[in-house]
Amino acid sequence: MSDPISIEFGGHRTWLKWHRARRTITDPEFTATRILEAMRLGASVEVDLVVHGDHGFAILHDLDLDHGTTGKGLVAHASAEMLRGLHLRGKDGAPIDDRVMLLEDLCGLLATNPAHPEALLQLDFKEDMARLDASSIANFAAAVTPVAATMILSGGDAAAVAALATTTPGLKTGYDPTYPGVLQDLKTAADFAVFTKRALVTAPAAQMIYLAYDLILAAADQGFDMIAAVHAEGRRVDAWTLRDTGPDAVAAALRLLALKVDQITTDDPETLAVKLAGSTV
Repeated sequence: MSDPISIEFGGHRTWLKWHRARRTITDPEFTATRILEAMRLGASVEVDLVVHGDHGFAILHDLDLDHGTTGKGLVAHASAEMLRGLHLRGKDGAPIDDRVMLLEDLCGLLATNPAHPEALLQLDFKEDMARLDASSIANFAAAVTPVAATMILSGGDAAAVAALATTTPGLKTGYDPTYPGVLQDLKTAADFAVFTKRALVTAPAAQMIYLAYDLILAAADQGFDMIAAVHAEGRRVDAWTLRDTGPDAVAAALRLLALKVDQITTDDPETLAVKLAGSTV
């Protein structure tokens, strides 16, 4: 079986992004082994960033430590030393051998393990501008700058992404305008068009626009092609997140491929690649 990197469909190449650095649904999140594998193979892979108590960044999704690690309390109150002593938890909640990584730890690994030319590591900042200060911005730049060419920084706060990227030469950026309840607010093709235009204006430097996949499909149902609108402005689209690979998920992925989405975020890229290959021949 080939590695789950991308799918060719209708003359367009769509990347399968390894969400939270998982190749398969059974993988634990954010392990160095999977991140380095993805980068070596030339995959697109995503990790999350949360600000810790020493004004740096932990490779974690949640703002608290209780679910994903062997720690307790808020990441914001944890020191770098304390975080490095914690273990990650697997899918079953049991601790695994892998420890929590900080951003500088991950960047150090990437500096000594050269990436495939097509590999792309997404750093998804889970917080907002209020969580940044001069120290955290400087620490981000110091960690990322040596390997910035292989990364893209994303987030829902365009100002926070810009603040971090401005001091980090060579770093690509992305923007996620999706918010809770958005599908209740957008009803017509005109609504979706205004939403898309606003996202592009809000983040003029963003090379990738991250959109919930059901938002893209709802817009298509109303006759508006969000992906085409973003492509018309010279940007790319990531559709997130397919949580499983059941019939509904595969059907959604096939619709996204037909719309020429640039990237699909998935919790199980290995299985989805197999199922899509069987459906697109």
